[in-house]
Amino acid sequence: MPMTEQATGAHHPQSRSRNGGQPSAIVEHVTGAQSLIRSLEEVGADTVFGLPGGCILPAYDPLMDSTRVRHVLVRHEQGAGHAASGYALATGKVGVCMATSGPGATNLVTPIADAHMDSVPIVAITGQVVTASIGTDAFQEADICGITMPITKHNFLVTNADDIPHTIAEAFHIASSGRPGPVLVDIAKDALQAQTTFSWPPTQDLPGYRPVTKPHAKQIREAARLITQAKRPVLYVGGGVMKAGATAELKVLAELTGAPVTTTLMALGSFPDSHPLHVGMPGMHGSVTAVTALQKADLIVALGARFDDRVTGKLDSFAPYAKIVHADIDPAEIGKNRLADVPIVGDAREVIADLIQAVQAEHTEGNTGDYSAWWKDLNRWRETYPLGYDMPEDGSLSPQQVIQRIGELAPEGTIFAAGVGQHQMWASHFIQYEQPATWLNSGGAGTMGYAVPAAMGAKVGRPDAPVWAIDGDGCFQMTNQELTTCALNNIPIKVAIINNGVLGMVRQWQTLFYNQRYSNTVLSGGADTDGVPQRGTRVPDFVKLSEAMGCYAIRCEDPADLDKVIEEANAINDRPVVIDFIVHEDAMVWPMVAAGTSNDEVMAARGVRPDFGDNEDD
Repeated sequence: MPMTEQATGAHHPQSRSRNGGQPSAIVEHVTGAQSLIRSLEEVGADTVFGLPGGCILPAYDPLMDSTRVRHVLVRHEQGAGHAASGYALATGKVGVCMATSGPGATNLVTPIADAHMDSVPIVAITGQVVTASIGTDAFQEADICGITMPITKHNFLVTNADDIPHTIAEAFHIASSGRPGPVLVDIAKDALQAQTTFSWPPTQDLPGYRPVTKPHAKQIREAARLITQAKRPVLYVGGGVMKAGATAELKVLAELTGAPVTTTLMALGSFPDSHPLHVGMPGMHGSVTAVTALQKADLIVALGARFDDRVTGKLDSFAPYAKIVHADIDPAEIGKNRLADVPIVGDAREVIADLIQAVQAEHTEGNTGDYSAWWKDLNRWRETYPLGYDMPEDGSLSPQQVIQRIGELAPEGTIFAAGVGQHQMWASHFIQYEQPATWLNSGGAGTMGYAVPAAMGAKVGRPDAPVWAIDGDGCFQMTNQELTTCALNNIPIKVAIINNGVLGMVRQWQTLFYNQRYSNTVLSGGADTDGVPQRGTRVPDFVKLSEAMGCYAIRCEDPADLDKVIEEANAINDRPVVIDFIVHEDAMVWPMVAAGTSNDEVMAARGVRPDFGDNEDD
């Protein structure tokens, strides 16, 4: 045990000093490794997902004694990173992952890049070779700070044990404040082994890091004026609204203005899908109404969104009639892709709260928007081009129906994590998201293998919430080993494998754009029984594989068994459950805007281009 100068202050945070009534300062004589674990305890980290190795090993010894930090031993460092992201998104707290030097650290690169693209607050802690060996190509050395510099919000190399407490405090502050994102802390092994003094709270020194949260009042007033003057406004809501905890304010603003709301892939659940003002998700596979609303709008109010290519399509033809109000906490995003007529830098919650007051002031002065003609168009598009799908003619399972029924039969408050591809888009379409932080996916990076570890992290962070991972047979084969982690750590997630035997989204592009030349997208290997081809991937056998990893596993091929199997999975909560849904391989994701084309060319279904009428283009 470490020697303490103020034992009561160190081990009983609720203790008070005699004179000030405030908690006593904590001062302990410890190793750097003990200082690291104590720092994690004091910043409120309750879970670390990690895998030990030589250079990080000193930190694992005091971690064993911590009663405040739970460690979840993953089977691959990529799983640790995605689990930290899933934990962060589900809880709103900073996720933490840990790995050793060299290949351990580089295995975190993909989840760090993923978190960076989607603005997820995680802190990745890596071991590094001893200070004297840095730069010598020592065993298991990698310049992880250099490698991750473009994909972290900030990173630190710690070679002095005395720097550990303030570095950890700064890392958590940077990760969670302003525009959230990943921060890497790389600690040399000798710094972990050295003797030091742990004192808390540390002094933080972050010159130049001052995120602007309060928006400029003049810009807010101008935005409110444009909203009340517009004839065809759209509230374009991105993931920043969710990160800012601004969903309640968003609902007030939407209902106050009466403007249609479109929520991006990263913002699903920030505004109830069932709300009459919600017109769907925009983008390459967004609803016809949402895509078209942005194209025909005369005002777009972008809140915590970044005008990315998947939403805008061909940028120079995007929303040609619209003035742009762009509010974002990151000033670098404003004007990056689309010039903003009214730029607003600030936290989405404060921006929306101020917008509500400014719009109310406009209303008080008699300035209210008239959107009746706009809603007439929007409602006609909604009725004419709703989301839907065709059932397979051969009686096999429809992947859309599988996902829709999972959503309909799930208990209220269920969290859904998706992999990347067709099943991701179907999960965004056919599950209703009514609450924030119930939809986790890899939006910016599009990382296959995200679903299982992200679901694991979400379940650890919110153990009382049911968690479903919607995965494809391609994605599942990248990170399914974390089911072993789930089984051994009492993390009872549920996994739906949408098994069509192919890399579905890539195959869809081959169907549409490569003359049905299916080069290297077939996963099934052409398995057959008695000369009859079988659908889906059968090697590996996902049921046997899942059972081998300690899960309860079921295969479902008959639509008649669909509800029974889903209800069976929902009833099992003492271990992970995996359902191998064998679905038709030719199902496609519609609507679709082909890459590089204008959103005006949205296809409602294969060969079906919506007809909006010439009079709607003015």
